[in-house]
Amino acid sequence: MSFAAQTLTGSKPEQYAQLAGQARALLAGETDRIANAANLAALVYHSLPDLNWAGFYFYDGTELVVGPFQGLPACVRIALDKGVCGAAARTRQTQRVEDVEAFPGHIACDAASRSELVVPLVKDGQLVGVFDLDSPRVGRFDQDDQHGLEAIAQAFVDTLT
Repeated sequence: MSFAAQTLTGSKPEQYAQLAGQARALLAGETDRIANAANLAALVYHSLPDLNWAGFYFYDGTELVVGPFQGLPACVRIALDKGVCGAAARTRQTQRVEDVEAFPGHIACDAASRSELVVPLVKDGQLVGVFDLDSPRVGRFDQDDQHGLEAIAQAFVDTLT
């Protein structure tokens, strides 16, 4: 299968609708979570501006363990009581942090990261992991980004069996 990402156009919500369509097309017919996470991380990382990390952490029953991602090497394990990823996993609520330096307990895997958005991945009430995006720009993520990335994360969760 050959896949070509398309340039996103229009308003930010329109761009996210296009990106979600590309994500669903990329994930269609595949149920392997590692393959889907790898392709989705690459798609998002190369489609959205001002990202320095996009990827997944999977819950192993105790903590979050790094999965497929794009960006610099990352922290391998994150406790549920640590950092933005841990907060998203623990609360099962998206965490949108304008300035990570102001977030208590932030884990600086990449010192260049200044803002972060983390979407929890929940299937049938069970925590699967988180979808994590970092930016070197303070205030990179807004409500449109949150809604758009939650829809893309849901497309991933929908592939899980």
